[in-house]
Amino acid sequence: MCSRRELANAIRMLSVDAIQNAQSGHPGMPMGMADIAEVLWRDFFKHNPTNPHWNDRDRFILSNGHGSMLLYSLLHLTGYQLSIEDIKNFRQLYSKTPGHPENGDTPGIETTTGPLGQGLANAVGMAISEKNLSSYFNRINFNIVNHYTWVFVGDGCLMEGISHESCSLAGTLKLGKLIVFYDHNGISIDGHVSQWFTDDTKKRFESYNWHVIDNVNGHDSESIKKSIQEAKNNKDQPSLIICNTIIGFGSPNKSGTAESHGSPFENKEVKLIRDNLHWTYSPFEIPNKIYKKWDFKSEGLEYERKWNVMFSRYKLEYPILAKEYIRRFQQELPHNWKEESNNFIINLQRNSSNIATRKASQNALENFQPLLPELIGGSADLAPSNLTVCSSSVAINKNIAGNYIHYGVREFGMTAIANGIAQHGGFIPYTATFLIFSEYACNAVRMAALMKTKHIFVYTHDSIGLGEDGPTHQPIEQIAHLRMIPNITVWRPSDQVETAIAWKMGIEKQNGPTALILSRQNLHQFNRSSQQLKDISYGAYILYDSNKSLDIILISTGSELYITLSAAQEITSLGYSVRVVSMPSTNIFDKQDPAYKEHILPSSVKKRIAIEASIEDFWYKYVGLEGVVIGMKTFGQSGTAEDLFQKFGFTKENIIKKAQFLLNT
Repeated sequence: MCSRRELANAIRMLSVDAIQNAQSGHPGMPMGMADIAEVLWRDFFKHNPTNPHWNDRDRFILSNGHGSMLLYSLLHLTGYQLSIEDIKNFRQLYSKTPGHPENGDTPGIETTTGPLGQGLANAVGMAISEKNLSSYFNRINFNIVNHYTWVFVGDGCLMEGISHESCSLAGTLKLGKLIVFYDHNGISIDGHVSQWFTDDTKKRFESYNWHVIDNVNGHDSESIKKSIQEAKNNKDQPSLIICNTIIGFGSPNKSGTAESHGSPFENKEVKLIRDNLHWTYSPFEIPNKIYKKWDFKSEGLEYERKWNVMFSRYKLEYPILAKEYIRRFQQELPHNWKEESNNFIINLQRNSSNIATRKASQNALENFQPLLPELIGGSADLAPSNLTVCSSSVAINKNIAGNYIHYGVREFGMTAIANGIAQHGGFIPYTATFLIFSEYACNAVRMAALMKTKHIFVYTHDSIGLGEDGPTHQPIEQIAHLRMIPNITVWRPSDQVETAIAWKMGIEKQNGPTALILSRQNLHQFNRSSQQLKDISYGAYILYDSNKSLDIILISTGSELYITLSAAQEITSLGYSVRVVSMPSTNIFDKQDPAYKEHILPSSVKKRIAIEASIEDFWYKYVGLEGVVIGMKTFGQSGTAEDLFQKFGFTKENIIKKAQFLLNT
């Protein structure tokens, strides 16, 4: 017979042993939260270790991801494909147990966590997904979407500003199936948090419209169990369970101190921990009686079996809904997607109107949204400026089964929440703000890229061309930064057609996010041949060629492409052979085969100019050290777009001047 404490101690000692073996890691949190984890995972958590991707599983998020050994211990003990050898390889190269939980590396990990607070925001997104999908798909006697999102957070998560952004919205949306356990141990890396974190957390979360359960003994299983039952009984509010715990529980000399937070114990302390916990087993040894108590494979199979029986009946009663459910969770696009999206783009090419690419983006949404019920958007209180609402948009605060989220002024929270929506499954999220304010969301953008999350970022007001708002709102280095983040595809389209293709490719992309960089001001619409239309999808293509042996190549994007073309035509009239390359996506162009790259940018042509109203340094990779970049070297200024483009050299005359200098040297 195993006591609950002994079962929790299995987590503690696996964590201690793995961290000692690696001589790296964070033992304090796994030791402090082990009792909470034991009650949650053995009594309440609905999952199937033999199928970690079963759609209606509960989601568990370790927002305080530095305590990753707690989660790895749980996955190993309950029967996931995570062996004791994997535990021994904690934090080693190529292991399934990296230093922080990483989605895709380890079965059972729902989202990558570590940057504090983001896992909590991801969980809000997952809870939104569950509530939205249940409203959309469930019918009487058929609750095919019916699961909870459980989250572990620490003091650090709640100090991070993103916790305010995401939890405030969660309370507003009444996410009753979101339950958060706060590891209230009063310790962070620097010591006792009472020196810098004196918030009244209970009142704070009550003000967000959360259900708060306070003063739970995090080392008493009955107290923990009672709090979870109370939280589950509240269907109209997310719940915060404040658990008083001791960091490093079980360590005679280090518990309750910062010394147990983020480094291995000394060997003599490990021996004392074993003695103190009455753990008589060798390192990494778990007796069969404990494995049997933890093993959840048969229960998990039964959970999924019952769901499968229900879903089989659902398919007979509601075949259209069932087919749509399967399609969305398998991330398949509708059967008519390719034809309808291509027709829209072909028809756009016949439209000669000059509009801003932010408006072109809205037009694309207007056409694509009805085809894609999984497309769920939102803006950080900038919908009228980002133009992210279309005629088929329905706000979820009015209808929970809707497809649009008013995130409020919460750029970071918005982006991390939408990452959670994507990781949950069943949706393609897009989020929007001004490009300059992608800075607020930067780490969540990076996390989307790290996880290869399908998430479309809509960033408008893309350059000094936004005008009078001045340098605080005028992005300079942001495009280059986004282009350099692995796995992100960045598009800076020049007109309606390039914008629609960027949207289409973002929707079709399966291995990472897409950023659309869009203008505030109206842009010229270009005429293209069918071949040029096809070549846009390669990231760069020849827009203009004077059909002689080339003298110079001009490369441009976005709002600067039209003045570049105008300059090229005048340079041609002077007797030179000029090529204009539109390069809306450098990321995609860089992935093309050498033959295509040589076709677009022949190595024999050394005289090149790149023109883009962003930081100039990025472009030398395409023009070489012998080339010229017309870009930004400083911040912008307040003024009209026309005056600013004149001041900073984004004019036909300046391009011609630079070209003549190159051609005559």
